[in-house]
Amino acid sequence: MNDPDETKLGFLIHDVARLMRKRFQEIDNEFGLSSAQWRLLFGLLKADGMPQVRLAELLEVEPISVSRMVDRLAESGWVERRLAPTDRRVRMIYATRKAREACSGIRAITETVHDEALSGLADDERRILIDALGKVAHNLYGAAAEEPAVIAPCASPAPRNGASA
Repeated sequence: MNDPDETKLGFLIHDVARLMRKRFQEIDNEFGLSSAQWRLLFGLLKADGMPQVRLAELLEVEPISVSRMVDRLAESGWVERRLAPTDRRVRMIYATRKAREACSGIRAITETVHDEALSGLADDERRILIDALGKVAHNLYGAAAEEPAVIAPCASPAPRNGASA
């Protein structure tokens, strides 16, 4: 890695992610959730009915942190806990109707932040950037021997039977 620009890669990616989270928080006045709470909801909306332990893995935080976050989200009506049908020791977390209905607002905020971040880039430059970052992530996931934990906003599955409001 002799190119000075290559030494900036990690710093740039970190800064862009930090600035996007910060901007997302600035715009998000309607829902009043932290970026960590949003990431948790995004994960649930992608694959509703997830154990708290898996949420901790996706968010890269300690299980106790997820437990506290889920407590706050449950108190506000965003999520609910249920016992797993196959193992009553496992707590499954489900997004509520309130969380699913908030998706359009979440998408609008996400689109605003993405448009701001990608301002000045042509469509082909945007595709190249996203494809290249996807390849970088894939390379690093392969090196870490883990599955990608991509959390996409509101990739919501159809509500399951028994999913409550």
